[in-house]
Parts: sequence; structure tokens; C-alpha cells
Amino acid sequence: MQDNLQPLKGGPPDVLTTDTLRMSAPPPRYQALKMFYRNKAAVLGVILLFVILFVSFVLPFLITAERGDFVGSRHTPPFTEDGPIFGTDYLGRSVGIVVMHGGLTTLKVAGFAALLIVSVGALIGAIAGYFGGWVDRILMKVTEFFQVLPGLLFAIVVVALFGASTLTIVLGIGAIAWPPVARQTRSEFLKQKNLEYVKAARAIGSSNARIMFSTILPNTLPVLIVQSTLTMGTAILFEAGLAFLGIGDPSSLSWGYYVGLNRQYFLSNWWAVTLPGMMVFLTVLSLSLIGDGIQDTVNPKLRGR
Repeated sequence: MQDNLQPLKGGPPDVLTTDTLRMSAPPPRYQALKMFYRNKAAVLGVILLFVILFVSFVLPFLITAERGDFVGSRHTPPFTEDGPIFGTDYLGRSVGIVVMHGGLTTLKVAGFAALLIVSVGALIGAIAGYFGGWVDRILMKVTEFFQVLPGLLFAIVVVALFGASTLTIVLGIGAIAWPPVARQTRSEFLKQKNLEYVKAARAIGSSNARIMFSTILPNTLPVLIVQSTLTMGTAILFEAGLAFLGIGDPSSLSWGYYVGLNRQYFLSNWWAVTLPGMMVFLTVLSLSLIGDGIQDTVNPKLRGR
């Protein structure tokens, strides 16, 4: 009895090999960018941050007016025909020009402080998480000590003791804000130090330093990037708080310092306080939105939502 089965038209089905699947799948970077682009709040944060960076770093070189120039009468409201677009302060200076130059100071101090915070926190967290034992206990006790200190008060003491300069402000902010980064890095190292790829690195004779900084640390970079954006926002708030209290570099007019100078004229000159305050708020908001977007992108559990 012969079978009546007919051969399939078009030949046998294609066999999907691993190479075929790898070639058909989009690259991980493309997937990450696509996931980030889907987060509208994160995209808004990027656009907002680029605008702020352009205003603070590019416009001061395109506009020849200096921040100390007197351009009109005192307390001129914004959007008047005979005054600057954002009005004048209690000295007759253009509020827009001063805020534009102040952004360069604020972002520079906050950027260096965030770099110091992430560097110190990542180093301490990596050592504590990798070696464990008594090393971990001692470093975590030190971390807890700095974490319970009142941050702004400690930074004020550092600046008051060593003088008000950009360097001391950066050191004061960095000395108090690194514990969250250390704890996050320690957590990542504790999770990854016993994985197979780390054991393989030990088996081939890699040193502890090489395993820590060349094997494990690159795999913690997404977490550190997220933490860096949040740390940058924290540093901006710290710098603004110190400058508002008058504990800042007197030669650098930052957003917080400018708010402090104009606070006594708030009822009659509210725009000189509102504009730099809004710049601080929008900068921290944009960094927070970007950090949340990156966190959603690097978290595998959120890729399919």
C-alpha cells in the first residue's frame, strides 16, 4: 500500500541556525536606544538638558555682554520695551545675562563634584563587595558614619574651615554624598563576584585588581551611569544650597548665589529669584528623567512592558 502523501512545495523548511538568529536580531545598542526613545519623559529630559547646556556653555561665548554690565534702571520687569527681556536686578544688571553666566559655574562645580562622588563611591563599594569579610564590615561602618551626617551642615563646615573656593566646594560636596554610590556598587559586586565569568577569570590567573576593574566593573556601568545622573542632581542642589547661604566662591556667580543676593528683593523683584531658581529646578528635573529612562532601559524586566 503506497502512501498518498504529496511532497511539500517549495522544498524543505529553512533551518534557523544560531548565526541566523544572531544576524536577524537587532544589536543590543539599538534595542537600548529604542527602549530609551519609547520613554517620552526621558526624551524630554534629554532635550531639556541640551537646551540648558547650550544656554550655559555656548551662549556666553556668542553674546558679548558681560554679567556685570549695567543695562538699565533697577528692578525693571521682564518683557518691557525699554529693558532686557528677563528684566533687571537690584543693581540694574540683566537677569538673563547673569543667569546665563551663572549656569557655567553651577554645572562646572556640580559636574566635578559628581565625578568625585562616583569615583570614591565606586572604589569603596567595589573593594567592600569583592573582598567581603572584615574589609566589607569596616568600609560599611565608615559609609554609615558619613551617611548619617547632616550633609549640608558638613559641607558648610568643610568650606568654612578651608576657605570658599571651587575646589573646597567640590571636596565638601564629594565628601558627604558618596555613600549611596558605594552601597549600590557593593550590591552589584556581591551579586556578580561568584558568577561563572568571574570564576573563569580567577582560573586563568587574573589578579584581584584586574578582575575588579576589568571584569566586574564594566558590567556594573549601567547602574553607575544611572547613579551618576542622580548624583549630578544632588550635587547641583548641594551647590545651590551652599551658594544661597553665601558659602561659595565669591568670584563665581552661580544660580544659588544669585538667588541669595536677590532674596531680600523678592516682593519687588521676583523675577531675579524665580529665573535662577527655575534653572536649578529644570536641570535637576531633566537629570532625574534621564536617570529614570536609563534605568528602565538597562533593566531586563522592563524591556517587554
